[in-house]
Amino acid sequence: MQAGVPWQRRSWDPFTEFEQLWDQMGRLFEQGAEGDMAAWRPVAETEETPDAYIVRAELPGLKREDINVEVNDSELCVSGEISEEDKGQMLRRRTGRFVYRTILPSDADTEHIGGELADGILTVRVPKTEKGRARRIEIKG
Repeated sequence: MQAGVPWQRRSWDPFTEFEQLWDQMGRLFEQGAEGDMAAWRPVAETEETPDAYIVRAELPGLKREDINVEVNDSELCVSGEISEEDKGQMLRRRTGRFVYRTILPSDADTEHIGGELADGILTVRVPKTEKGRARRIEIKG
């Protein structure tokens, strides 16, 4: 249930840090009160490319319809549930509800997020807005 902030910042702003911490604490209390506790959290990695933020989560054995990807303000949430199968007395894989959350940077274009599930890996691509992309400035004179 932890929200990570994996993206590198271009400049440090202490007020932004406090605001994000305050938001995370508020979500933690809300989730605890609602009983939205997950049984486990999938292994996930984040990557920043020149034009997008990429989140990859390991979700082996799941179908597309078993996974929910949502964005709320700057929070990306991947959730779902793996039902327990009654095939004997030995549990061979994780079951129950899972949740992975991360806070997206301010230049994330949350209107154009895309996702793909292949070979048990969910890849979510969050493009950057134009203001977040580096561009070369011509020097005259």
